[in-house]
Amino acid sequence: MTYTPPETVRIFDTTLRDGEQSPGFSMTMKGKLRMARALSALKVDVIEAGFAAASPGDAEAVRAIAAEADGPIVCSLARVTERDIDAAAEALKDAKRKRAHVFIGTSPTHRRHKLKMRKGEILDAIDHGVRYARERFEDVEFSAEDAMRTEKTFLAEALRTAMEAGARTLNVPDTVGYFTPEETFQVFSYLIDAVEPEEGVVFSTHCHDDLGMAVANSLAAVRAGVRQIECTINGIGERAGNCAMEEAVMALRTRRDTYGVETTLDTTKFYDASRTLEDITGQKVQRNKAVVGRNAFAHEAGIHQHGMLSNRQTYEIMSPEDIGAPVSSLVLGKHSGKHALFARLEELGHEVPVDSRDAVFAAFKLLADEHHEVTDDMLRTLVAGASNRVVPAL
Repeated sequence: MTYTPPETVRIFDTTLRDGEQSPGFSMTMKGKLRMARALSALKVDVIEAGFAAASPGDAEAVRAIAAEADGPIVCSLARVTERDIDAAAEALKDAKRKRAHVFIGTSPTHRRHKLKMRKGEILDAIDHGVRYARERFEDVEFSAEDAMRTEKTFLAEALRTAMEAGARTLNVPDTVGYFTPEETFQVFSYLIDAVEPEEGVVFSTHCHDDLGMAVANSLAAVRAGVRQIECTINGIGERAGNCAMEEAVMALRTRRDTYGVETTLDTTKFYDASRTLEDITGQKVQRNKAVVGRNAFAHEAGIHQHGMLSNRQTYEIMSPEDIGAPVSSLVLGKHSGKHALFARLEELGHEVPVDSRDAVFAAFKLLADEHHEVTDDMLRTLVAGASNRVVPAL
């Protein structure tokens, strides 16, 4: 049977689990609930609310989010053990839609050094854990931790075992962010062919960003037929982070000609979700961050500003409205040209006479050399000073 993947990619958010457990990003219960509301407004498909068996605090957070969330599936992580699965079931009992996300390490490194289990024991644990979870959940996802460093044939066997035990989502994590896009595409192409997924079974990708390729690897997985991306807002997560949701989703949307798929997200809520996470954790997004960074729709270079004043599409492949961000801004600095300067002065109500423009522009350049960014107040002072010296009253 030939596998025909759906045209819609599910977005599985793990900001509150993988993201929150990374240094510097811990959240209070109030913060987690606020973030869950932002994710619901964004219309993500799945919210991984936490790891219920990890601590009483995690279980309480999963329980609170499960009771409140309306729309997304609420999920708890669990090892393939009865204790963990019972903890997930208890925490998720009030969820309108719920999922158990069970996992076990499969790579030689994990088998030998962490689990001290043989291949056969791993397969038995997967079979028992998934079957036990299916007795308590209609929706079960299985993850092979450190999948990308697992022997391909054994990985396929592990995933097939999980599918036959009842898992409907098969997640293949690049737990340590080691793979490249080319390798990711090849591995998923092999696995989809080898496992022969049953109708309704979806392959999932969970990429870390240790080498800066989490988004690229996730998109390569989609090209191979994967239809769930596990990701976080602002790309937070263990070590260097996870696949950044806003980048992956906007890449799928902007380059639908390449990927041929879509998501059900309301992308106009991305900016709000990003800033909500900033506020909750106190961790600012870097200015040059793709999609949601403060420079994503800001332009300082004179050539770029001239083009933007003529038509925004000269230098923007997305619009700020697409993600709910403030309108594009022309940042005035030492790289700015006359077009941007006088356009901004006109917005501020200053019509600079033609014969005074060279003097005003020269004064602006001196000011820009002293400051990273020239503000509106600086411009007003500059024009007033220039008026008193060489420029007729404006």
